Amino acid sequence: MRPACGEPSEPTPHSPLAADIDLVCRGLRVEYRSGDYVVRPLDGLAFDVAHGDLALLLGASGCGKTTLLSVLAAILRPAAGSVRLGETEVTELSGRALTQYRRQAVGIVFQSFNLLPSLSASENVQIPLRAAGVAGRSARQRADELLEQVGLTDRRGHKPADLSGGQQQRVAIARALALDPPLILADEPTAHLDYIQVESVLQTLRAIADSGRIVVVSTHDERLLPLADQVVPLSPQASGSGDEPAEVSLVQGETLFRQGDAGDLVYIVRSGEIAIVRERADGSEELLATVPAGAYFGELAPMFRIRRSATARATVPTVVEGFGVGEFRRRTQSVASDVAPA
Repeated sequence: MRPACGEPSEPTPHSPLAADIDLVCRGLRVEYRSGDYVVRPLDGLAFDVAHGDLALLLGASGCGKTTLLSVLAAILRPAAGSVRLGETEVTELSGRALTQYRRQAVGIVFQSFNLLPSLSASENVQIPLRAAGVAGRSARQRADELLEQVGLTDRRGHKPADLSGGQQQRVAIARALALDPPLILADEPTAHLDYIQVESVLQTLRAIADSGRIVVVSTHDERLLPLADQVVPLSPQASGSGDEPAEVSLVQGETLFRQGDAGDLVYIVRSGEIAIVRERADGSEELLATVPAGAYFGELAPMFRIRRSATARATVPTVVEGFGVGEFRRRTQSVASDVAPA
């Protein structure tokens, strides 16, 4: 790898893989507007991945996996936080240094392969090489080396339409490796593959990590867990079993949970009143509902393992009781109320 902030003196087919390059992420926050509201798919996220490790970003659709990959690839700049790859502070790059990072430090494997249908497997792998100024003969030689590495030597002249899904994905992996980046990002790389095709792709990704690179794979498929050296869970995780009811007393104006928090309890108002409010993109709040004594709220987050979609705040001195999903379901027949979101 050539330094992310440097200028290559001459185009080369690939450069030696830098040793001991680790990925360090701290306090990542990404936010955007959804209509009149603000959404934070990532808020305060921190994790490390060492060179030679394969990390899984595990979570359901919509939890921020692709967003995080975009941040790591320097396609999306976070609202706050830090991404450091080796000695490079990725979130501070701009201009030519940013272009160099995207080209030489990171390789991306897309869910839908993104191969050009009019080009052969070899020609698809050569695309980043030719874009970097590598001469035709050197680019072809490098492409052939990579296709051999992923077990596709006999398919190098075939176009995508003549390849299976697993073979297309391995071509995409070879293309991501063209300039020897220390970081490989794979977005749901097995989503469109059958179980036979999946095996070869997983073996290839594991071998890439074993060669000393960092491999980060986003997935919702827990069957990939044995492949990983570590897991970064992006869907909210329960903080406890919730078997025992948890009683909480709130003073007027006190917040029980905030929009974007993880949630593992459903609440019943024993006395007082709870306001359910949602933060707008301009910083103001919209009142969605008021929950009186005897009613319940906050069931969607723990049931579907999503983040709280609104904030719950006491309007008067209030006592609520929280239950895990299982216990709540056993008690709902005795609770007659309207459903409040969040």
